[in-house]
Amino acid sequence: MRIATARTRQVIKPAAMMLNSSNLSSADYDPWSGTLTIAFHGGRVYIYHHVPPSEYSGLVNASSHGKYFHEYIKNHYDYQRVA
Repeated sequence: MRIATARTRQVIKPAAMMLNSSNLSSADYDPWSGTLTIAFHGGRVYIYHHVPPSEYSGLVNASSHGKYFHEYIKNHYDYQRVA
């Protein structure tokens, strides 16, 4: 989530959500662009495009982040590897 303040015009972006997963390290979501950034423990980072807010919410609230990722996000959205 980004918050622009009228006084400073500064954009404040919270840190990525750390995930308790054996494979996924963190997730970051930009609701304006619909991009979901997933970092893996091995250092790989992928950006998934056109992801609805409900998918990000589902991921961070899932009892198993990895299972949710594999069932609902991986191979369901366009993506690119960035690191």
